[in-house]
Amino acid sequence: MQQARPIGYFASPWPCEDGGPRRAQAPHGIAGLGVTSEEKLVATSRDAPGSTMVVLREPGEVFVQGLAFGTETTAWVEQIEPESLETRRRSPDLPGGPFWPGGIAVHANGDLYVTYGRWCHRLAPDLTVVAARELPQPRPYNSLLILDSGHLVMKDFIMDGSAVSHLVVLDPERLEPVGPEIEVPEGSIARLSADGDFLYVIGDHTAFRYSWDATRLTLERDESWTVPYRTFDDQSFGWDPVIEGGHVWWMDNGDHTWSGSLRDGGVAAGPSHLVRASVSDASDFELVEVSGLPHGVIVNPPLFDEQRRIAVAYDSGNGVVCGLRFNGPGSLEPIWLRELGQGMHMLHFPDTGEVVVGDHGPDGEHVVVLDIATGETRGRVATGSPVQSVVFPSPGWNRDFYTSTFTTLTRVFVG
Repeated sequence: MQQARPIGYFASPWPCEDGGPRRAQAPHGIAGLGVTSEEKLVATSRDAPGSTMVVLREPGEVFVQGLAFGTETTAWVEQIEPESLETRRRSPDLPGGPFWPGGIAVHANGDLYVTYGRWCHRLAPDLTVVAARELPQPRPYNSLLILDSGHLVMKDFIMDGSAVSHLVVLDPERLEPVGPEIEVPEGSIARLSADGDFLYVIGDHTAFRYSWDATRLTLERDESWTVPYRTFDDQSFGWDPVIEGGHVWWMDNGDHTWSGSLRDGGVAAGPSHLVRASVSDASDFELVEVSGLPHGVIVNPPLFDEQRRIAVAYDSGNGVVCGLRFNGPGSLEPIWLRELGQGMHMLHFPDTGEVVVGDHGPDGEHVVVLDIATGETRGRVATGSPVQSVVFPSPGWNRDFYTSTFTTLTRVFVG
């Protein structure tokens, strides 16, 4: 089953992080890897300090967005050769300010938009700067979404709960603000997700929903949908939500320490949970333990295969990935569990039932292709990265995919 192409984005298999604003982590219009028992995965890697994510534009076009580390930092975009990973062209350094991994999206108009630090930039396909806008809050904004109307929406993030977050909508032409900032009731760490004109925000205690009116150009909170998911004393905040199968899926215990890996990095004392909330009834929500082990931690989203009704969740602090079958509200049944050092956003091929995850250990980072129904390994290869990936993969154009780890950019293909 192929994912519907997101409106507002360029018609490519992967025009933005997680493939679209619902964060299904599944491509559009291309087949899965289809790794057979006679085939293996092969990796080509290069040093790429700060690389964060890959997006696809026209057939054969591959763009990488990355950053420079530091207190006051900049972002960059490269167009690369799809197979060798060599740089074809590079943008100028883009002003950013306060550090946090940003994001890039290819708009339906063909241009590339980068939100990084407290700046948003519009780039032409040749990576020249068309427009730029400094964003209102003196904090980093953690990426952007493109709404069906073509407008851009983004949010500053608050890690420590010391302030509330704000939503801002920009016009895609000159990056001018559309209306006033919208104050979210809580600070929010997670990236935004959207389904049509509904925008989902995971606050540090509560999940919220906002409605975009493209005629009146207004963004208003939907008071009928609020999910108070923070219910335990030993629990911390949630990260990016996935909207699939009539539900919103995310995971908690996002507070963490980082030493090149999330292993043993959980700050909250309790286990991590997969959270499910119905889009039609906010009172229909539940939390299910992922591993049951203490100090669970994640910094990225789960995924949900609507056709097979299987969710994939993980606990990066304890090195566990699991599959859970959704049999209806109150019935998320564990069906498999694997010991893998998974930290990154995942990649899902619904047609072949394949899921790409990471596995970081003493010998560095590997990527693993799992069968979503059984958890069995279909392929595995080392990327050469010494640090764990906590950022974004992307499919390629021909039975391949890309991963980034802040140090290393890798292309993995079926050989």
